[in-house]
Amino acid sequence: MKNQQQTTTYTICYHCGEEVTDHVHRLDDKEFCCAGCKGVYQILSENNLCNYYAYNHNPGQRFNHDTRLEYLDEQQIINQLIDYTGKDSSIITFYIPAIHCSSCIWLLEHLYKINQAIFSSRIDFIRKQVTITFSHKEISLRNLVETLIQIGYEPLISLQDVVKEHQKALDKGLILKIAVAGFLMGNVMLFSFPEYFGLSGLEKQFQVLFGWLNLAFSIPAAFYCGKDYFISAITSLKHKHVNLDTPLALIIAVLFLRTAFEIIFNTGPGFADTLTGLVFLLLMGKWLKQRTYNHISFDRDYRSYFPIAVTTLINGLEKPVSINEVKIGDRLWIRNGELLPADAILMKGDAWMDMSFVTGESEPVHKVLGEIIYAGGRQTGEAIELEVIKPVSQSYLTGLWNHDHYKNHVQKQNFNDSIAKYFSLAVFTIAFSATAYWLLQHDSHKAWSAFTAVIIVACPCVLALSTPFTLSAILSVFDKKGFYVKNTDAVEQLAKCDAIVFDKTGTLTTTRNAQVYFNGKLDDHEKKIVASLFRNSAHPLSRHILKELKTGDFFQVKNYQEMLGKGLSATINGSSVYAGSLSSNLKAVDHQPFSGVHVVIDNVYMGNFVIEQEWRPQLNVLIAQLNRSFDVQLLSGDTNKDERHLRTIFPEKNQIRFRQSPHEKLDAISALQDSGRAVMMLGDGLNDAGALKQSDFGIAITDDINNFTPGCDAILKGDSLSLLPNFIGLSKDGIKIIKASFAIATAYNFIGIFYAVQGTLYPLVAAVLMPISTVTIICFTTFATRILARRNKLFT
Repeated sequence: MKNQQQTTTYTICYHCGEEVTDHVHRLDDKEFCCAGCKGVYQILSENNLCNYYAYNHNPGQRFNHDTRLEYLDEQQIINQLIDYTGKDSSIITFYIPAIHCSSCIWLLEHLYKINQAIFSSRIDFIRKQVTITFSHKEISLRNLVETLIQIGYEPLISLQDVVKEHQKALDKGLILKIAVAGFLMGNVMLFSFPEYFGLSGLEKQFQVLFGWLNLAFSIPAAFYCGKDYFISAITSLKHKHVNLDTPLALIIAVLFLRTAFEIIFNTGPGFADTLTGLVFLLLMGKWLKQRTYNHISFDRDYRSYFPIAVTTLINGLEKPVSINEVKIGDRLWIRNGELLPADAILMKGDAWMDMSFVTGESEPVHKVLGEIIYAGGRQTGEAIELEVIKPVSQSYLTGLWNHDHYKNHVQKQNFNDSIAKYFSLAVFTIAFSATAYWLLQHDSHKAWSAFTAVIIVACPCVLALSTPFTLSAILSVFDKKGFYVKNTDAVEQLAKCDAIVFDKTGTLTTTRNAQVYFNGKLDDHEKKIVASLFRNSAHPLSRHILKELKTGDFFQVKNYQEMLGKGLSATINGSSVYAGSLSSNLKAVDHQPFSGVHVVIDNVYMGNFVIEQEWRPQLNVLIAQLNRSFDVQLLSGDTNKDERHLRTIFPEKNQIRFRQSPHEKLDAISALQDSGRAVMMLGDGLNDAGALKQSDFGIAITDDINNFTPGCDAILKGDSLSLLPNFIGLSKDGIKIIKASFAIATAYNFIGIFYAVQGTLYPLVAAVLMPISTVTIICFTTFATRILARRNKLFT
């Protein structure tokens, strides 16, 4: 009897490389261990991203689920990692080092296709971060991390602020590639010396050996050090567009192929020296750009604090402090309409939080005592007392301010976007035309040199740097003068504005030194009731009246309501109380209408507060300067009691409208835009939130409270209002600097191309000139911005 040998056949999952032990899932003649792996492959296949598998060995490779991520099941750790948790969803931000190209961006922004419990995911490519909104009822944090690891993007999880922790950290992979490229370049140059200085009889015996050694060194230079350029180029072509890496990848490929051909067939020494030198210089340029972008990002997120304060309670007394001074354990007093800057526990009050700043959902969420309320929430009811449990994260607040929910979805194209595409196409056209010309002249050497040199010397990466460098330098100048603009794109919008609309109260006026008078009579009990009402409002008038009432004891407030542009109402100590304008709640009161803030207790008219507001200094000069270049208007929700004084500031040609509701202000902005105007709106960020969001550039004026709105594009300290023409002037000058940078880059490219098309510019020389041009643009934008800032009196 013959012994039968039993053979065991294993099926391997195409995606993760693991053995398929249970049911086999099949798709496109490929086998998968589970529906998850099959689903990921299907998404990649449908979108022509299967080259993902060519560059990732078993990208979905698994790990020991039982031990590696156990800590993510601990609720205490989850609470520290999560940015926000609501009734049905949570938001978390991961730092993912593996993000490196557009394929990564596409895949990570389509996580919802892999798991329906993931609602959305947003990528910050520069910081290598992904912010994920998911259903914590359907997928745990641990399972979410496992999903990311399965598709090849393992997050680096840290309880520290990942941006701050990794902002200065260099990409170790890039540093390693630079080191390898430098080593290869040095050795290739060494073996190429005989070619440079002429071969002696002895050296000719080693010519073939030197050539093969140079070819050997060219392989890792092209396919290890230059790998990212090929990945980026292939991916961009699959998406049917040409990015900045495409011409560079083409050059590396052609240099390698020419070197391999000449060495193998012994027709020449090849171009190994040019190849290794080019790759080394390209990587050094990438390192320089990465360091610069990191500096820009760090500068915006950690040096520039929002000019807002939050009210803390110390022994029951209110004290405003800057949000960067808020510490764990501090008690915060958050009024109606104010933003919570840090995660905190509700200690007192009835919290109805508008979390649209975080989630995009505008429906207020009710919170109970002892519940955690997350940073970014805005109170919509009575004032509440909270205890801080996490420090303020400036990067988180900056991210909220730039949240997609509050962006104008009209596609805005900046100067770079409109130029770079045509510039790249022009470079390719010139390169191929020069090559064709020299081939027709039967001079293949010059054809090759011309093609290589043109693409290298005319690399459009200089254009990619001019805009962020210039505008970021301008943002830095703005910050120092109390003008906080949310991003660089907003600076370009500021430069385009040709109409300016002002609100009056809190914008042209300030309550810092205002005098308050009460026409009527309030006893101590009634004064305490009125003070309890005003204590819950963040409006500048309410806060100033409260200060003048000089009451340190307050009643509990119920059923608090604040109607934008109208007034306040609540039930206090059993009495119904109203404070606001006559026109809204006082129709039944037999009283002649007066300006100011009117008070009604239990339907009995008690009198009105008259506030003699202080006008901001140098308004005459400011409006006169703006009238030279802009259509200036005033929209006030107040009565026309100040019309005579305002006419001394605003000439007759300027339109002034009073008694404007928030909705009417928004309609007025829309009407200006419909007439072709680019509108800048300046308001206090409370009653004007809708108009600020509708405008092309919205500025929230602030003195000492966090009354800015997520819909605004900038926050301006009240003391800096007189510098508005200077800010606008510098933004316009910034666009001129960008165009001048483009002109310098174009002139440089024309000169370089002039010699390159003739085949007289050696490719390695072109590779040296390319980073020099980058440094030139950096220096030009930096110094030009400083000079123009001085000219606009914004830099000392």
